[in-house]
Amino acid sequence: MSNGSSEGIASNAKRLLWAGFMAILAAGIGFGIRGAIFGDWVKAFNFTGLEIGLINGAGFTGFCFGIIIGGVIVDKVGYGKLVAAAFLFHVVSALVTFGAKEGMDTKTAFVWLWSGTFLFAVANGTLEAVANPLVATLFPKNRTHYLNILHASWPAGMVIGGFIHNGLADQSWKLQLGCFLIPAVIYGVMFFGQAFPKSEASAKGLSLGEMLRDVGILGSAIVGLFIGLFFKDGLGPLLNGLTGNAFFAGDNWTYASVAVGAVAFLGFAGTSRWSVGAPLLFVLFIVHALVGAVELGTDGWIQNIEGAILTPKEATYLFIFTSALMFVLRFCGHFIEHKLGLKPVGILLVCSIFACVGLNLVSGVTSFNGALLALTVYAIGKTFFWPTMLAVASDRFPRCGAVAISIMGGLGMMSAGLVGSPGLGYAKDRFSGEALEKANPAAFAEYKAAKPSKWLFLKESFSIDGQKLEAAKKVDEKARNPVQQAVVTADVDGNRMTLKWDSFIPATMAVIYLLILLYFKAIGGYKPVSVEDAAKA
Repeated sequence: MSNGSSEGIASNAKRLLWAGFMAILAAGIGFGIRGAIFGDWVKAFNFTGLEIGLINGAGFTGFCFGIIIGGVIVDKVGYGKLVAAAFLFHVVSALVTFGAKEGMDTKTAFVWLWSGTFLFAVANGTLEAVANPLVATLFPKNRTHYLNILHASWPAGMVIGGFIHNGLADQSWKLQLGCFLIPAVIYGVMFFGQAFPKSEASAKGLSLGEMLRDVGILGSAIVGLFIGLFFKDGLGPLLNGLTGNAFFAGDNWTYASVAVGAVAFLGFAGTSRWSVGAPLLFVLFIVHALVGAVELGTDGWIQNIEGAILTPKEATYLFIFTSALMFVLRFCGHFIEHKLGLKPVGILLVCSIFACVGLNLVSGVTSFNGALLALTVYAIGKTFFWPTMLAVASDRFPRCGAVAISIMGGLGMMSAGLVGSPGLGYAKDRFSGEALEKANPAAFAEYKAAKPSKWLFLKESFSIDGQKLEAAKKVDEKARNPVQQAVVTADVDGNRMTLKWDSFIPATMAVIYLLILLYFKAIGGYKPVSVEDAAKA
């Protein structure tokens, strides 16, 4: 053991850091490739934007179950067993996803792809239940810096995924997606046989109930809300497609989902011994749900949207560039915090402003160079959200151990899957359809999808039929007839409006971060606390 410096408290701290890096890299590669092959799935199975959004959303909701369950049990079962379980989930997820075959009907293909994507996310969540608390424990004096390094692997994975997609563009989407298994094998080897430290809370002998005291009733309510929403809007469409039973889309299923959410709430709140919970942690849970919606939900769609506004190849290049920029910037957390003097909450406030401005700029691009500038602003904004939020929770609520940051990560991913991804899919369907209906009602009647898109409490809207849209795009711009051109233009206009709609999320986050900043100023400034300090508070 060393003296607890920024270099880590264990002799194998760096190896464990890079093993965690490789684990999240595998997730990033899979995510980056999946976002690039949406068009292949639309052409093969005629999915709507909402259906693609639901499949992509499963890549987030499954993460929630992996990280929350893993975070609760990690100190009991050990890091090694969770890593082994995650590797198994990764392999099975590939086999299930590859079960979707050419010629399948839309509903059957949806079930295979949703299920495989969900299992992939469970594996990713289980790994982060290991990596996040592990790095926070190993580097207690510099959590913001090392958690940003750990999560630099996510954009690195997306960069590699983008290159894989470009290099294998003429090959099967299954071959492309299967490449994530290579870093999966590597992280398994790096973790194998290693000794792991315990979190500060676990080392102090705190029980699960004591770790959950700061989560309490307030935090448990958010957990219950999102689990109930998952059963209603995540699992419901899958079961409806699998069985064809309207029960899973009706009011009775809604009541059952509410009941499941209530049970989850009672379980977490009861385990916390009905503690009210820390108001600041409650706010952090809410804002991290917004982080998931704007960062990961948008990442899942940005290639598709920019590919419609520019070209698919240009969109992939832009995706690679912004991901590479994020990778580099995440190694600068120490410099920003300690050299520039910008504390974690200040970093988050600045980032939310950049993200809001960036999304509005991206919505108006007309050229590759303009898109490069706009996406640079957006990438700077989203770079530090996720790891810095985890660092704030670790700094301020150390007696929660792995539990609080695991719940936070789970809520962020659940929000990305249930709000961000399907929400943007719905917005894309709605705004594109409305733009075509307004510009050319006759074309809308010919090109509208067979079934409407419906999401949450918002009105039903008809999108443009995915296969007909792709056929119109394939026609050279100079050779398109007026109807085909109207369809393509409406799709672009809908994508622009979707990004403007998305920018309201970081704008809301900026307001919340400003209030948190004022709170810390009122109590004497932001600083990390120990388990002993937290117990005295």
